[in-house]
Amino acid sequence: MTTSIKFGTSGWRAIVADEFTVANIRLAVAGIAAYVKTLPAPHRVLVGRDPRFLGESFVAEAARVLASAGVAPIVIPEPAPTPAIAYAVRTLKTEGAINFTASHNPPEYNGIKYSTPDGAPALPEVTKQIEAAIANIAAHDAPSSASPKPEPGEAVETADVKPAFLKRLAELVDLQAIARSGIKVVYDPFWGAGRGYSSDLLRQAGVPVETVHDFRDVLFGGHAPEPDDHLLADAREKMQEIGASIGIATDGDADRFGVVDADGTFLQPNYVIALLFDYLVETRGWRNGVAKSVATTNMINALAERHKVPLYETPVGFKYIGELILEDKIAIGGEESAGLTIRGHVPEKDGIIAGLLMAEMVAVRRRSLGAQLRELFAKVGSYYPVRENFRLTPEVKARFTEKLKADPAALSGRKVAQVVRTDGLKLIFDDGSWVCYRLSGTEPVVRAYTEARSEHDMEALKAAAEKFVLS
Repeated sequence: MTTSIKFGTSGWRAIVADEFTVANIRLAVAGIAAYVKTLPAPHRVLVGRDPRFLGESFVAEAARVLASAGVAPIVIPEPAPTPAIAYAVRTLKTEGAINFTASHNPPEYNGIKYSTPDGAPALPEVTKQIEAAIANIAAHDAPSSASPKPEPGEAVETADVKPAFLKRLAELVDLQAIARSGIKVVYDPFWGAGRGYSSDLLRQAGVPVETVHDFRDVLFGGHAPEPDDHLLADAREKMQEIGASIGIATDGDADRFGVVDADGTFLQPNYVIALLFDYLVETRGWRNGVAKSVATTNMINALAERHKVPLYETPVGFKYIGELILEDKIAIGGEESAGLTIRGHVPEKDGIIAGLLMAEMVAVRRRSLGAQLRELFAKVGSYYPVRENFRLTPEVKARFTEKLKADPAALSGRKVAQVVRTDGLKLIFDDGSWVCYRLSGTEPVVRAYTEARSEHDMEALKAAAEKFVLS
């Protein structure tokens, strides 16, 4: 039995053997093939995966469905990072890529992500066409009753996406500067598709690097492959053991990053984006702009003003930043959920380049990340961002949805200086602190982002944000 397949900007994700079934995979791939056939010929699509359970089988199945629909599949035999697949789409000039990944989701999930011919995540106008094609196929001629078989002797084209991607990274990152500095690096790929990318590149440049979780485990150690503070204990231990100056990590498909300072402090993604923006302007001289989602730290706004470069504040969703990269309007773009890319690179999140650039920054500036962050605070002021999720009852959700329609003049006694509706509701206060609310489209949850201007005010602002939701 098939179920409704919906593609967001991160594709379609579901639990394996529940909704993520072979029948549904055939349907989804057939829908993508139908869309690809509307593009100019030749019709060629890359098919890749992260190291999740049954990935090889899903890729083979997708290749058969594509071939039977008149679309030539190009199979990537080994697990590959999402940004490497995005880069291959551009260099091989294919009509996009199908990537079997559930990114940082728990191990029981898998998913299909479709990248368009520009290497960017499919925009809503594309995913709507794919969903319509899926519905039409399901209603008339579902490809779920039998798996299409290749003709005898038919060989599927394959592609190794790693060499070209590593070559491009070596052009964008100053690996020699990292090697000259003598710093040591620890890399944690979280058993994911990033294995052998950051570490190989650093080793080839002569940088001492050690890894943890550098083998395939389809259960990702029994938790989500997410490079977050509470899951980086093994990386910290290895850092202490070898005296590393920085720890870098990537999630299951290597599109998100995690960074640990020499003293074991986790550097939250907001600060990583701000530091790299400042560093790239300083070292590359790129002044064409910076992009951030509305829920990302306003330290970026202050730095844009300081560097006198254009600021683009987008809705949440990396596709908006990807478009600005394609138009060469920005030096760097990032989201607080650990996604970033830079000028001249893919219009897609890349956790690998994020970690490598952070290592370069530590090597060139010869100061710890904590010291560099304190210097940044001294330049533009202090910023303390936090994100919290609140699960809502139907009654509270209905009440809160009504509240979102109005522009509040105050929040728990704090006067609202500016209301921003780029995405959700963002309230900016006189001192530059702010709260942003975004309702989830898939579950009864509101995401509350707060940013205080002092550590002292953090808890009070969080409490005010929560009260507005639940009262």
